Amino acid sequence: MLQPMFAVSEEDAAAIKAAFEHGGEFSAAIELRRRFPLINDNDQALEHARIIAGWQPIRAIPQSRKAAKSESGKHPDAALYCSATPVRL
Repeated sequence: MLQPMFAVSEEDAAAIKAAFEHGGEFSAAIELRRRFPLINDNDQALEHARIIAGWQPIRAIPQSRKAAKSESGKHPDAALYCSATPVRL
């Protein structure tokens, strides 16, 4: 089965995380479906809500890494910054 791909803004992620923390998984799934009405499968909504609730802030790139990126044109840890569904903006 194909997994849907969609972009999640910081605002959407914060609302889904808040719903998860205050009301649990089902509340987070409802909030996700409210914000993304094309997701109509409850199991998928629960899975995506769990993923989003588990997101951690993206770590800052150390200055030495920024210099390495500008020299080679590609970040040395590019694989660390790739993500699967859902996509975080």
